[in-house]
Amino acid sequence: MGDILFLAHRSPFPPDRGDKIRAFNVLKHLAARHRVHLVAFADDPRDLKAKKGLVAFTASRSILWRGKSRPRALLEALAQRRPASLTAFDNHAMHDVVADLLDRRSIDTIYVFSGQMAQYVPAKTRARVIMDFCDMDSLKFADYAKASHWPMRWLMQREANLLFQFERRVARRVDASLFVSDAEAELFRKRTGAANVQVVENGIDTDFFDPAAAFRRIDTTGKLIVFTGQMDYRPNVEAVTWFAETVLPHIRVVHPDAVFVIVGRNPTAAVTALANQDGIRVTGEVADVRPWLDAAACVVAPLKIARGIQNKVLEAMAMARPVVASGPAAEGIDHDGTILSGDTVAEVSDAVNGLLSDAHDAAAMGRKARERVQARYGWSARLAPLDALIGWGTKGVPPKAKGRVAA
Repeated sequence: MGDILFLAHRSPFPPDRGDKIRAFNVLKHLAARHRVHLVAFADDPRDLKAKKGLVAFTASRSILWRGKSRPRALLEALAQRRPASLTAFDNHAMHDVVADLLDRRSIDTIYVFSGQMAQYVPAKTRARVIMDFCDMDSLKFADYAKASHWPMRWLMQREANLLFQFERRVARRVDASLFVSDAEAELFRKRTGAANVQVVENGIDTDFFDPAAAFRRIDTTGKLIVFTGQMDYRPNVEAVTWFAETVLPHIRVVHPDAVFVIVGRNPTAAVTALANQDGIRVTGEVADVRPWLDAAACVVAPLKIARGIQNKVLEAMAMARPVVASGPAAEGIDHDGTILSGDTVAEVSDAVNGLLSDAHDAAAMGRKARERVQARYGWSARLAPLDALIGWGTKGVPPKAKGRVAA
């Protein structure tokens, strides 16, 4: 029985942000059943130092530094008529590492995590190829285009168009295309006509994200409204800015002691500046997000642009916190009415004010949210479909994979 090559656009350890959390849990699930060789990029020096954390899950691991600047990636994209999302991750050393590993190892399955890594699947391979798109990135850039002015509008629309063409080509050549939600998968089917599109949802570690777990509590004053996320990621920046400038003033009229806490690494200058306003705190990176979720009177996820399943919402639900999420942020989650959804200033402010005004009902809503996550989003159950996709037969021999040409 051959091994698995796992290609990832970002080293999955430590699993401290949304994409890395999914990648790590998929890697761990596969490693419990097969020998896995990991080849990934790192864009944070700490990920290079944390390489030892992957030893237990991998037969071999190659983590390459990705230092290409955005301006260089854009210039290459314009010159080569390719999406910048791909040129940003195009690396000669990575091509060599992948080719060498495929030459030396018996690889039956190539698991590609994130569309940027599909360019490393060789032109011809007899290995089964599983493409984990997670979300439909081309639509994210289309959303960016709608919200931008020229020339960024043109650049974002160009990226959306070229990336969509690439996604469609890849889907036609792989054995399965994976997405994190039914809505995202159905959208991809309709837009690309791809046949083997399947859903492998995100999960949550409900033992770690548990209000009864052992972690350091924090002392707070006021009623905390908490947002968590990577704070140099455009949808997160736009979400907290919109909430702080348009929604929070309506809340503080009713609840003057309400404090909006923005929790997450690498806050941009625009995010940091929000802390100059009354009732707003920006923490920057924290070692553990659980104390802030635990202290929250409610958690908000007012994203205008969101694809797939939002880990930040699942984490808050698992911590038994009442959640107010935008339609896009809630769409991929089967929450069964255990979170509140709103998109307008009035809808969001009314929902938050209601939770802050009735701590008893808010606590009950949080408990129901945790129960829902426990019943619906354990990682083992969510990743179980991977076993059938990998296709190991009863004798441990995978079905013969077809030859293919990579996109």
